[in-house]
Amino acid sequence: MRMHSRVLRKARVIPRLSAAVATVVGLALMSVAPAAAAPHTPAAAAPAAASAAAAGATTPFTTYEGEAGTLGGGASTVSLTAAPTTQFSSAALEASGHAYAHLGGTGQSVQWTNTTGHPISFVNVRASIPDSAAGGGLTGTLDLYVNGTFRQALNLNSKQTWVYEGNNNYNTSDNQNPADGSPRVFFDEAHTFVTGDPIAPGSTFSLKKDSANGAAFYDIDAVDVENPPAPATQPTGSISITSCGAVSDNAPTNGSADGQAVDSGPAIQNCINQAQAQSKTLWIPQGTFYVKGTTGLRANGITIAGAGLWYSTVYRDVPVPNSTPLAALFELTSCHVQNFHIDANAVSRSTIGGDGGAMDTTGSNWTADGIWTQHTMSGFWASGTGGKVSNSRLTSVWADGINVNNVSLNAGTGNDLTVTNNFVRGTGDDAIAINSVDYNTNGDGSRTYYNPMTHITVTGNTSIAPWGGKGIGIYGGSGHLVSGNYISDTARYIGLGAGRFGVNGNDLLSATVSDNVVVRSGGNAYSQGQPALHIGNGGDGQNTGTVDHVTVTGNTVADSLYDAVGFSTSTNTQLRNNTFTDPGRNGVVISPPFYPAPSGSATITGNTLTGLRPGGTSFANNSAGFNASVSGNSWETTTPPPAGPYGGTPAPVPGTVQAENYDTGGRGSAYNVTSVNGNANSYRADGIDLEATSDTGGGYDLGWTASGQWFRYTVTVASAGTYTVGLRVAAPAAVGDALRLSDAAGTDLSGPVGVPATGDWQSWATVTTTVTLPAGRQTLTVRQDNGGWNLNHLVFAASGGTTPATDLAAGRATAESGHTQSYGSSNVTDGNRDSYWESANNAFPQWVQVDLGAARTASRVVLRLPAAWGARSQTLALTASTDGSAFSTLKASAAYTFDPASDNTVSLTFPATAQRYFRITVTANSGWPAGQLSDFQVWSS
Repeated sequence: MRMHSRVLRKARVIPRLSAAVATVVGLALMSVAPAAAAPHTPAAAAPAAASAAAAGATTPFTTYEGEAGTLGGGASTVSLTAAPTTQFSSAALEASGHAYAHLGGTGQSVQWTNTTGHPISFVNVRASIPDSAAGGGLTGTLDLYVNGTFRQALNLNSKQTWVYEGNNNYNTSDNQNPADGSPRVFFDEAHTFVTGDPIAPGSTFSLKKDSANGAAFYDIDAVDVENPPAPATQPTGSISITSCGAVSDNAPTNGSADGQAVDSGPAIQNCINQAQAQSKTLWIPQGTFYVKGTTGLRANGITIAGAGLWYSTVYRDVPVPNSTPLAALFELTSCHVQNFHIDANAVSRSTIGGDGGAMDTTGSNWTADGIWTQHTMSGFWASGTGGKVSNSRLTSVWADGINVNNVSLNAGTGNDLTVTNNFVRGTGDDAIAINSVDYNTNGDGSRTYYNPMTHITVTGNTSIAPWGGKGIGIYGGSGHLVSGNYISDTARYIGLGAGRFGVNGNDLLSATVSDNVVVRSGGNAYSQGQPALHIGNGGDGQNTGTVDHVTVTGNTVADSLYDAVGFSTSTNTQLRNNTFTDPGRNGVVISPPFYPAPSGSATITGNTLTGLRPGGTSFANNSAGFNASVSGNSWETTTPPPAGPYGGTPAPVPGTVQAENYDTGGRGSAYNVTSVNGNANSYRADGIDLEATSDTGGGYDLGWTASGQWFRYTVTVASAGTYTVGLRVAAPAAVGDALRLSDAAGTDLSGPVGVPATGDWQSWATVTTTVTLPAGRQTLTVRQDNGGWNLNHLVFAASGGTTPATDLAAGRATAESGHTQSYGSSNVTDGNRDSYWESANNAFPQWVQVDLGAARTASRVVLRLPAAWGARSQTLALTASTDGSAFSTLKASAAYTFDPASDNTVSLTFPATAQRYFRITVTANSGWPAGQLSDFQVWSS
């Protein structure tokens, strides 16, 4: 998005159609040939391919993806195989389809078959060739073959690509020094007519690196092919720019201007003035007409027409480096422009790189139809009332493709504007944006305010591979409709976002986002893992303002790089009847990292999610202040089974209760969770938070634990009494006060139970607690006080029965007289043998204690040092307390030897006693002048 005194975005944030080819001026149909000769759609994205038939622009060209062609001579395909783990770019990340064909040696080629059913007389190649050694790019050729016979050499260049983000240049496009590393902007587009006869239907055509093609490699992303109509003829009564002295220069530009070209700018402006005075159409005939310098062309109330976007070009030539602020090439008020091409020699997005906009437009009922824009800052920067951009192409543009707003040419309004049936690929900012500005700050500190935008329509557009922005961004205003668009392959940012732009943007008060297809989108700009579809403020990193009444319905989001949908602060959102397939990370997430939602509300219903990856989350609400009404989605049970024991029969006590067999009845009755997770939920129709376990006996365990969640289990107790409960648990790190058991009335039966560090989510250990139960049918609740652990099963044994012994101190809170450096007392209960407590040195006596959370019966304490330590003797005493202040002696002070031959372990036994606090006091150590322990274990037997 081009900035007009606006706050820069910190968090920039960001299958084709099958049909016959039409031959009309402008855009009519975008098609993709089937099978191997067609543009490549990865298998994972196949569900989106069918949906895409109703989304996106119809264009007169067919796109063949490089990676879908037939490779020859040792050529290879390069594909993005995983979501980025760095914030920087790669060629695969910036490629359409996130893949391309690589021609790295002489004789290597990629070939397709003309399956369009029409002749091909015009090709547009999206490709990358290397930068020059010192930066600034180079030129080269690549050979085109038809049916295996050389036809012509195509001109390619890298002069308007390859910028570098290393050395503190992140998210800029001005640095052309290869030594700084971390390149971006890999691909450019070059087009030409086919020499000789058109390529007939059924014929093959190929791009081949021959010995005469001097670039080290050629990365082929895509080839657009078509059969343009004949050039349009000059309208009767129009004024041709050549009549005012404009001179065509037919030397190929190939990334830079022809220094010998005539500056036709003054002549074109003279003709514009005549056309205005006479109310006539301005005609741009075939040819390339240069406008040199930093001054643009201005027109009001006329029609400007060309012979066709394949034939008529206005080329802007700005001396680089440039220090003069640039106006747009065209500044238009209430004009109609159609059927010509705009190009420029800009080498970056900023003034120094010679970059200015193509068309700044305002007024009423203006139109832009059949315009092809390349290498300018923005394609359309447009405001006013009743304007329309349609049937246009915007490729390799440095900033926004189409930005409709309320500030262009100081209009102050942006109402009833339409953006429809446009094809946008390879932009350095948002491909398409609705940009409602509240105010801009002037040089003297005052503010200019604008009217909020209303009723903007963005329909049937295609936005592919923006390397520096969103596919479509909705920023503020009300009454907008964004529907039937196809968005794919964002390199860094959100694919489709509905929110507000920055502190000076308008609030977004209503919008409908429907029937769009978003494929392979999202990104890792600023290492944020941005979602494919986002609703809420904060999409630009500002986290401010109101986003209200956004309806998101009937959309398809496929193969998102990270989360399919992310919510930040927003209210009254309707997320209904959408389809999410194969998300790279999670499904729908409220308040994901970097997108806070401290408050908000949404109704989330009727959505379908498939292809969730292991470890992924279907739905998560990470905000206590965001009210989400969630119902009828595929990851939920729309009609939960009746409340009661799983399988209809209560589990017997004594006996084993499997964690996955919590009661039926659904959320609020059988369980309460803050997010819906799990990847093995096929075990039961209403299953959540389940996964396959590697513990002995197999089956499933209950995971994704979190504070405030609970699960209920109906059991039948054989006889009243006290039962020892062995809980089979796993946790990468120790969790104190992890859980407790309560009865149907909520009475705490067990007190807090800690979980030791087992080292992994699937490394299992047993912890024990005791509960007193009445006889008969009972409902027990496992309450999750703190998350970070898994539960496989609970074994109930009557007092005196056999239950696996467990360390009562594992994961429990600790206290100490003091410690040195980082060797604190928490190390004695963390389950890590190699971490340890070391008291203050040369300051005996010293003590360390554990708190079991409640009085527990114990008869043995085990003390350990790291296994690799040498032998030493420590003089110590063991005391215990029920209240933490009055301690009784369990083992009097004595010298105990820690010897590697005995696993550096000392066991202290004593008559069984019920105590909460156990303390070791050390008065001497032969190995070091301090108390030292790595494990302090308390056992019931």
